[in-house]
Amino acid sequence: MSNPQQLRYSKEHEWLATSENVATVGITEYAANALGDVVYAQLPEVGDTVTAGETCGELESTKSVSDLYSPVTGEVVAANQDVVDDPSLVNSAPFEGGWLFKVRVTEEPADLLSADEYSALSGN
Repeated sequence: MSNPQQLRYSKEHEWLATSENVATVGITEYAANALGDVVYAQLPEVGDTVTAGETCGELESTKSVSDLYSPVTGEVVAANQDVVDDPSLVNSAPFEGGWLFKVRVTEEPADLLSADEYSALSGN
């Protein structure tokens, strides 16, 4: 399992890709594997304000329910309806079609990790 080098990661196992002050957020392959088969996704809605490190939704799998944390602060500008309709995308394509939501970033924490730092944290 490799973590894409161009992404940044949170200690809560979310990844983000930022372009023009909008961050696309998802969970890592490591987190998706740990969750098991995702069967339900509750995502923040467009217009919601999310805060770095705080709960903004949840993912339910055949094993457990896990809170979804935002790695940045800002306003949600998109939620991935494909994941709501087919939550298994979180497992099958965590870094592509399984993205969860997009945020217009107003604050980005300093403790986001590089791919190598995240790999060391997650042990993969």
